Amino acid sequence: MTAVALAVTDGMLHFELALACEVFGSHAPAGADSWYDLSLCGPGAVRAGRFRLEPDRGLDALAGADTVIVPGWVDVDQPPPAELIDAVRAAHEAGARVASLCTGAFVLAAAGLLEGRRATTHWAHTQVLAERHPRVTVDPDVLYVDDGRVLTSAGKAAAMDLCLHLVRLDHGSAVANALARRLVVPPHRDGGQAQFVTTPVPAPGNHPLAELFPWVMARLDQPLGVEDLARRARMSSRHLGRHFRSVTGTTPLQWLLTQRIRRAQELLETTDDTLDAIATATGMGTATTLRRHFHRTVGVPPDAYRRTFRVRARLGGDGQLPGIQGVIVD
Repeated sequence: MTAVALAVTDGMLHFELALACEVFGSHAPAGADSWYDLSLCGPGAVRAGRFRLEPDRGLDALAGADTVIVPGWVDVDQPPPAELIDAVRAAHEAGARVASLCTGAFVLAAAGLLEGRRATTHWAHTQVLAERHPRVTVDPDVLYVDDGRVLTSAGKAAAMDLCLHLVRLDHGSAVANALARRLVVPPHRDGGQAQFVTTPVPAPGNHPLAELFPWVMARLDQPLGVEDLARRARMSSRHLGRHFRSVTGTTPLQWLLTQRIRRAQELLETTDDTLDAIATATGMGTATTLRRHFHRTVGVPPDAYRRTFRVRARLGGDGQLPGIQGVIVD
């Protein structure tokens, strides 16, 4: 099992804390050979919002974890506790992968883990983080940043995106998608996607594209275009584009390409199908087209992607793909 430690102290945001507990503390989804051993580490009984928590272990136990998760910090105007900063720094020095959720980035920055790195936090606090830590390259326009052993996410729902990204690195896309289905959340949003869009996002399942998405996912092997999607949704291409931008923050074609690439990742990880077969199954036609789109979006050729996951499966590793920085699909 992979040891995951959740750093808890007074002043943590309870939403991000509970979210991490749900992802890493629940039972393994279908397809996972192993899972996580989650522990809450704190200085004693702590309060997160209106809730009182009894940690399993002290903060010094962070140094023995494989992955350390730092939830959001309520009051960014106040410095995080020195004992928390020291414990997070010691864990990183001991070799742990450290990830912050939302304003937990302020803890990582105070510990010096973001020096010379690219990072993000909730968009409302990115300017404060940049001003307070000028040696950190703060990106206000992304959902999360993967900088190897140090990862940061934006606020609220983006914290789920980062947690699923960690699961995907450790266990592959198929397992991460199975977990996402169980949690009833989108299986993957691009880390480079904007943190928010200017138009309102309708409630899940209560928008004009609710029936279109599963229809498309069942037909990724077909040469679908914007006109096909518009016809199925019974609207003009222009209206389809507007709804897509509202619901997904991107265009129909970019969303469709993302789904094709994600499906190709799953097939590369879980089957021995040839690239031609995968290209056909994902609607990309030829291995040449698959290679071009896959390399451009993922950062490595599909052959290298498959080899990396096969080696990791045999030997066990940290899941970090060489040459990929930030996200699986950009």
